[in-house]
Amino acid sequence: MPRADPTARADPAVLAWASAAVRHTARVTNMLLAARRFRIVGGDPRDAAVLHDLLTGLGARPADDATGVDQLWCLGTPEESVTAVEQATADRPRGSTLLVIDVGRHVPAVDEDAFGPTALARPGVLGVPTTSDDVFLVSTGRDPEDDPAAEARIRWARRSMPVSRAVADDLRQGGLLRGTRIGVSLFLEPKTAVLALLLQDAGAEVVAYAHADETDDAVADVLRRTGIPVHASSTASVSEQRDLALAMLDTRPHVLVDDGSHVIRLVHQERPDLLPTMLGAAEETTSGLRPLRLMASRGQLGIPVVAVNDARTKTFFDNRYGTGQSTVFAALDLLDDLDTTVRPAVPVGRGSAVVAGYGHVGEGVALVLRALGFRVTVADPDPVRALQALFAGYAVAPLTEAVRDADLVMSASGVPDTISLAVLRACAPGTVVAVAGGVDQEVALDDAVAAGAVRTQIARKVERVSVPDGPHVLLLDGGGCINITAAEGNPIEIMDLSFAAQLGAVRMLVERGDELERAVVPIDPEVDAVTARAALDVFGTVVEPPGSPVGTTWLAAQPVDRAPSDVRTRRFGDPA
Repeated sequence: MPRADPTARADPAVLAWASAAVRHTARVTNMLLAARRFRIVGGDPRDAAVLHDLLTGLGARPADDATGVDQLWCLGTPEESVTAVEQATADRPRGSTLLVIDVGRHVPAVDEDAFGPTALARPGVLGVPTTSDDVFLVSTGRDPEDDPAAEARIRWARRSMPVSRAVADDLRQGGLLRGTRIGVSLFLEPKTAVLALLLQDAGAEVVAYAHADETDDAVADVLRRTGIPVHASSTASVSEQRDLALAMLDTRPHVLVDDGSHVIRLVHQERPDLLPTMLGAAEETTSGLRPLRLMASRGQLGIPVVAVNDARTKTFFDNRYGTGQSTVFAALDLLDDLDTTVRPAVPVGRGSAVVAGYGHVGEGVALVLRALGFRVTVADPDPVRALQALFAGYAVAPLTEAVRDADLVMSASGVPDTISLAVLRACAPGTVVAVAGGVDQEVALDDAVAAGAVRTQIARKVERVSVPDGPHVLLLDGGGCINITAAEGNPIEIMDLSFAAQLGAVRMLVERGDELERAVVPIDPEVDAVTARAALDVFGTVVEPPGSPVGTTWLAAQPVDRAPSDVRTRRFGDPA
């Protein structure tokens, strides 16, 4: 078990190197660190120890000979790396990806030529097909190719989404989606493209929309070439985005798959005549479900909406492990790209960070920041969540007090005005502010500008906000959800789980949407069970099989919508 603070005694310079190497690997692969089995090959034992503690702090698992390995982190000589690859690929199951990562601090630890001709798998990742179709090389000392390579990124995402592929294949074989038009309104990047293509392969007619700041134009073009209408452009104005969203709705989709419930609410506001023709919608986010539940309580929700966000295989993993990794890494990557003349001091290994909000997203953000060596303070007005953060080992304080000496402030609440004008005024000069929660005005920019704040762009996706009667802070990407607006979203394996849940919600709506209440409805528990078992298999882990005596007895004892037939106590002997 990792120490409570695995990096507390790490040399800050070594931890900064390890952090940069891990973040580079996550960025170029868009893959998850948590739950992955790793082995460190060679190198200075002190460097290896810091890298080991960082990886385990992020949830990765040291591999042994019995469990196999997903990632080889190579610090030693090229000869050691070749031997490690040979050992890892012996009797390796086909389709099981092995990342070979060159993290040599001073000289390369991997000789790419030793594995034969290479081919670009996606920018920053090389395949070595003569060695194996499942072995890929990453060099943390080399910048990724400057090429959108949308088709390659989609292929790369697809190979790491086996759970969604299996669910979609079941839908295809059953023919359930034939003739069903599905509107997909999600962050338009390679993983969403895979979901759209899987739905199309399963027989659905698919149409897509995405907000401008969530659109990868190269990916949109690939989908258009496959025959999927895409109503999205990264340069669209607000009014143009509205027109694009309405154009998607005017195709009369039977089912909507949404993120943030913006399109679900738009159809109620602007196209209410479509509601009787719809089977329902599936909503991906916590912040998107809040207004829908309010609408339902007022009797204003005209279709059933499946709460995909509440699926355990979504919220326990996407919100915590996916968003935690991707938002913190995206923020630090942006700062690394700044010119040294304007780069703020956010020192990995010895900096101070504040997390506003300690729901599942806040838990993940705090976990990643602590693994990177930050001193983390949590602020949450909910006393239970604040107590939970305290028990997890974090300092807890009111937000306006916590930010006074923070190098980095990350809002993870998903609530507007979390970083209020008062909070901005309380920040230390030069504090970096970023958003992981993802709702409009989570940083109260409108209030700040109304009070006379001046916004000055100083670099790509970085601006200085000078607050009257307060300091200047550095705001990342206008306060947008930083992993989406400035990076490639959550890791592929995480979205594989979330999209498997989305596909389960689509099945629910197509099979019995006309029977469901016009409300926010829970996802079927079986969707979680099927998704989790498939994912455990992918991660090389075995649990009690369905129907086994142990598994059946244990699950039957759990209070999951099961009422016991005999409620009499036997604590005092057998009842008469």
